[in-house]
Amino acid sequence: MTREIDLNCDAGESFGPWPMGDDDTLIPLMTSVSVACGAHAGDPQVMRRTIELAGRHGVAVGAHPGYPDLQGFGRRSLGLGPSEVRDWLLAQIGALAAIARACGVALRHVKPHGALYNAAADDAVLAEAVAEAVRLFDPALILIARAGSIQVEAGRAAGLQVAEEAFADRGYDAGGRLLPRADPAALVRDPAAAAHRAVEMVSRGGVLAADGTWVALRPRTLCVHSDTPGAAAIAAAVRAALVGAGMRLVPMSAPTEGPA
Repeated sequence: MTREIDLNCDAGESFGPWPMGDDDTLIPLMTSVSVACGAHAGDPQVMRRTIELAGRHGVAVGAHPGYPDLQGFGRRSLGLGPSEVRDWLLAQIGALAAIARACGVALRHVKPHGALYNAAADDAVLAEAVAEAVRLFDPALILIARAGSIQVEAGRAAGLQVAEEAFADRGYDAGGRLLPRADPAALVRDPAAAAHRAVEMVSRGGVLAADGTWVALRPRTLCVHSDTPGAAAIAAAVRAALVGAGMRLVPMSAPTEGPA
């Protein structure tokens, strides 16, 4: 049976006159895109342009909310309590949903960004707050969570569909966590290496950690970060390798024909 996998990127992270990422090249290579909602990056006009671009290419659109931290690009832990996290997520998802509705595009998923994504993957209280926000806004939305993490369990306990995510362009530790960005092995910059990892993640169900440990994963979606240097070349290589390995690229919101 053909394996199916979603390929996603985080996009819409420009702000006013400051560009971030090559969205025009990257988004057409994807099957899903997570759009920044104005708290860690993005603004209303960037949101609209990104949604319209995705719509023209038939790419499924989701919200990419994070900590309210423009200066730190959402990569600093702000120590917000669970009710604050819930309400910040509701506000951001709502903002993007309003613009998407004006563009005639439906939201399909929610993927927390940066420090919030990583914190909620290991903290049960934050994981429940994230899941609660998505459920309260729209229980039909898919929650993207780091494969094998607490967030996966919390999302399913809340009655949500959860798409487990792995990263073709990031290094892992032996516990299945992403390496800190200060680590020299944190980013996989070589397109061929990222492509090989992507195929292994789907076909073999895991990835080699930086120390050589095999980490089991069951991803439904693979991510390429739009701000990784050379992201478009990495994404093109990953897409070609997945297709070349006989895999079918479909949005995570589409019905599946078999296990991914």
